[in-house]
Amino acid sequence: MIRVLLLAVLSFLIVRALRTIFRGVIVGAVGSSRPPTSSVKLVRDPVCGTHVTPRSSLSITTKGTTYYFCSQECRDKFR
Repeated sequence: MIRVLLLAVLSFLIVRALRTIFRGVIVGAVGSSRPPTSSVKLVRDPVCGTHVTPRSSLSITTKGTTYYFCSQECRDKFR
């Protein structure tokens, strides 16, 4: 009786693992034909080197060039 129960549990786990593997293969194959998602451009803080998004950063424009900073401290050091 215990053998039958263990065999049933083992069979269930094997079937579940195979379903998960096949589902991943199918999703991966279908997903590769989709166009790439839009990416966010990151800019580098010239003081500390941290990469930030222009939208969330502090900035200064000097001589026609815009510099982006991760924090008030970095912007003050640059000034």
